[in-house]
Amino acid sequence: MPRASSNPSLIEPETLHHRLGEPGLRILDSSWYLPQSGRDARGEYLQGHIHGAVFFDLDQNSDARSPLPHMLPTAAEFGHRMSVLGLSSTDRIVVYDGSGANLSAARAWWMFRVFGHPQVAVLDGGLGLWRQLGFPLESGEQLLPPGDFTAQLDRGGVRSRDEVRKLLAGGGAQFADARSRARFEGREAEPRAGVRSGHLPGSRNVPYIELVDEEGKLLPRAALDALFRREGIDPARPVVTLCGSGTSACAIALALAQLGAGDVAVYDGSWTEWGGAADLPIATGPAERLP
Repeated sequence: MPRASSNPSLIEPETLHHRLGEPGLRILDSSWYLPQSGRDARGEYLQGHIHGAVFFDLDQNSDARSPLPHMLPTAAEFGHRMSVLGLSSTDRIVVYDGSGANLSAARAWWMFRVFGHPQVAVLDGGLGLWRQLGFPLESGEQLLPPGDFTAQLDRGGVRSRDEVRKLLAGGGAQFADARSRARFEGREAEPRAGVRSGHLPGSRNVPYIELVDEEGKLLPRAALDALFRREGIDPARPVVTLCGSGTSACAIALALAQLGAGDVAVYDGSWTEWGGAADLPIATGPAERLP
């Protein structure tokens, strides 16, 4: 992730409601769900979304050439797709999802950040809290005229498999895994065929669902700091985040951004790539306790 930015990473629903309709403010419903969830993100968007929101399709905005899910497209591809969606480089962007735990909104937030657009924030509490507060929704599809969006990839915010392998060998970073504890420990099978159960040796487990409260809002800074330190992650040191497909890993990046952490990167291939390779080392059981 780019170094610490002065642009806030969160926006309160009350603030967004007050600002609806402002020129240059673009809202994206970036909801995505695992296939086994039975939820249809686009269908739910059409039934009800925040006024003016366009649908950011995570699958369509990933690299279609890669056999791995949700890999970053090229900067040129992302810029073109965002321009077609109606976004411009001067826009202030708000992203949200309907998961209640920043499952995919944080991924969209991270993608904009890593492609050089820091003017992006996640709606704290997502669509669930927006509904709970009684704020209005609209149905149907929102279409915007084409925009002019330019993207440039910040390589410092992304890690490849080879880079992860070197960091593991050299101890140059901490690794925070956003998957459930059962998947991390290898007690539950991975949802994708051919992917082994377990985790990166020496990595720590920070399930993304534990980063939010009962309303779906990100925990206060003090609570986040305590959570990371309890799990063995020091926000002041370099961190690489991962999950199943690089999606919920970005929820950890979002939480670390709230703590002012500047040296954070996402392992884009994540566990689907690592666990799907028979020659790469894995560990099972709880995260190793620190001395």
